[in-house]
Amino acid sequence: MTTLLTGLVISNLGKGVAVEYDNTVILCQTLRKVPTLAAGDQVKFSIVAKEQGRIESLLPRNSLLERPSKGAKTRPVAANINQVFIVFANEPYCDFLLIDQYLAICENRNISPLLVYNKSDLAHSETIEQELLCYIDLGYPLFRVSATQSQGLSALKQALTDKVSILTGQSGVGKSSLTNSLIPDKELKTNTVSEITKHGRHTTTAATLYHLPEGGDLIDSPGVAIFGLAGVSENQLAQGYREFQKYIDLCQFNDCRHLKDKGCAVREAVELGDISHIRYQRFLKLRAKMPTSS
Repeated sequence: MTTLLTGLVISNLGKGVAVEYDNTVILCQTLRKVPTLAAGDQVKFSIVAKEQGRIESLLPRNSLLERPSKGAKTRPVAANINQVFIVFANEPYCDFLLIDQYLAICENRNISPLLVYNKSDLAHSETIEQELLCYIDLGYPLFRVSATQSQGLSALKQALTDKVSILTGQSGVGKSSLTNSLIPDKELKTNTVSEITKHGRHTTTAATLYHLPEGGDLIDSPGVAIFGLAGVSENQLAQGYREFQKYIDLCQFNDCRHLKDKGCAVREAVELGDISHIRYQRFLKLRAKMPTSS
């Protein structure tokens, strides 16, 4: 009888999956019945040769972040994440629509979102500061850091301890610099995985899980990790706006779209100033981007 072991997916390399077991990394192939795997997944696998295995099954996930794939399909980016750190900066121009999208997805995926204002040593923007007041009022934690100046990193490291996290944000906001500051031996670890799996050229583009020195795991997803709205309904998008939640049940109709619907408590709260007009306008923009919106 084949012995099944429990392993942690470090990275999906396309032609193989890097699985960690007992402090070693094993290159595994996957049975056809197993769905597409992502960094952070827990799997059952068997050893078929030295440092080679076969993944037999996927264990239940606590959470999942996905990105749009071909057609209407989605592809997993990272699994079993506790928190997403949304990184932004004064430069490049801060895309609050993207931040709101990340927040809405996290609210619907049982994942805690946290905001990271990188390059905080540079000149401040009054526009950004005004927007941040709204997020702080909604209860979203905010970290002001500078990866290049090593400012604010101790508080960030403390928040990462004993959790599975991922950094996301626009290109150019300094995610790579932050990741390198948080994982000082990242290059060594990447090279070790590459050497064992013989897939070195893939590890630079695949999302990879790293163990942090202080405890906890950080999944590094190179490039812009776009977690699309695929799989999120219009109702879930509205629920993803934290300040809408207490008003949604007060709407006159259960299927209220929060547009020009009669008796919409959300829109009334916007008009009264209880909900940020700017955030509401961004909700409308995100809603218009959804494939099912009309």
